[in-house]
Amino acid sequence: MLVFGSAGAADLVVIVSARAPVPALRAEQVADIFLSESHRFPDGSEATPVDQQIGTAPRDEFYEKVVRRSPALLRAYWTKMIFTGRGQPPREASGNAGVKKLVAENPGMIGYIDRSALDPTVRAVLTVH
Repeated sequence: MLVFGSAGAADLVVIVSARAPVPALRAEQVADIFLSESHRFPDGSEATPVDQQIGTAPRDEFYEKVVRRSPALLRAYWTKMIFTGRGQPPREASGNAGVKKLVAENPGMIGYIDRSALDPTVRAVLTVH
């Protein structure tokens, strides 16, 4: 697993709604959901990913460490997926608060936020290292 040495970087966590039945996920499972390779959680329920905005540090860190793709590789991936009709990129929300609000209100959604933004409305299912 990639570990970056930037001491100022916040810990990211992958979150689901506190009402979702998902206890934990592996990085590979999260990557598959965010790359449209899988549309379901391990229990079979629908999984809809929510991204932070393009160009933000949390988004870049998430994709580098969990999905293992740079912003350029991710753009190329989605261009191909859209062109071939095999998928659409996740919807975007604005910052930790936007992602947390959407995910908290929708048990089928999954997103990522800074650990410091966690509250009882959402549950961390993976810590990004």
